[in-house]
Amino acid sequence: MTSALHTSALTSLPLLARGKVRDNYAVGTDRILMVASDRLSAFDVIMGEPIPGKGELLTQMALFWFGKLGHLCPNHLTGEAPESVVTPAEVAQVAGRSMLVKRLKPIPVEAVVRGYLAGSGWKEYQESQSVCGVKLPPGLKNAGKLPQPIFTPAAKAAMGEHDENISFERVVEMIGPELAARIRDLSIAIYREAAAIALTKGMIIADTKFEFGLDDAGTLILMDEVLTPDSSRYWPVEGYDAAYRTGANPPSYDKQFVRDWLEQVRVNGKPWDKTPPAPRLPQDVIEKTAQKYREALQRLTA
Repeated sequence: MTSALHTSALTSLPLLARGKVRDNYAVGTDRILMVASDRLSAFDVIMGEPIPGKGELLTQMALFWFGKLGHLCPNHLTGEAPESVVTPAEVAQVAGRSMLVKRLKPIPVEAVVRGYLAGSGWKEYQESQSVCGVKLPPGLKNAGKLPQPIFTPAAKAAMGEHDENISFERVVEMIGPELAARIRDLSIAIYREAAAIALTKGMIIADTKFEFGLDDAGTLILMDEVLTPDSSRYWPVEGYDAAYRTGANPPSYDKQFVRDWLEQVRVNGKPWDKTPPAPRLPQDVIEKTAQKYREALQRLTA
């Protein structure tokens, strides 16, 4: 892995936006260079310390999944080398961690699919026996597999704010019934196929989120990252049964390790209030988080 990159600084291309992890640059009017930094966000706050190699691992995992899922839905990759659109001096910031993609009209909905009850879904189920308006049978447990995967969308929030869970009916109001149904059905189909592939590698995908855009012809296209530990909850199968029996959260390959540390850290004698600035991550948390991301990619591509 190369040295850690917290924030890219390309000057040969106009900067469009910096997200929690990715820095997006305009390439002409029809393409975007997406550079995956080593930044880590938790509770929608960007940590000050990068996770070395994280951006490269995320990019490799996304490319793996785009390759596996192309028969279900077209994706935003152009097939061109990202290094070809920057100066020689900037190649080091781009190589291995970037995607050169089509510029699309993004759909303002996070397409969340849950195959298991976990996180905010478990919390909501305990209160209402439903998740995002989807009624579920009684008696389910934390980390329990759902009878069928469910579509639980969210509205994209402004930078630094939390995405808001919304009902399918609200998605219909936002983008129309035909496109809403297409995104729901396609998201569930992609999740089912990916979950089956991951299971053969000894990994459970508990839930995930997809993003879609439309091209000039109105074609629905899978975009942004896909099925990375940043956008998905991965559990190793060997730790699942014991955790499920006791009602605990299974061990995971996502950033839950950092979230758990942040939940117990104290700032000026008080629990962190989950607003910037974030507490400084200790070196052992940085290294263990990097190890989780590496292991997830290694298992998936072995």
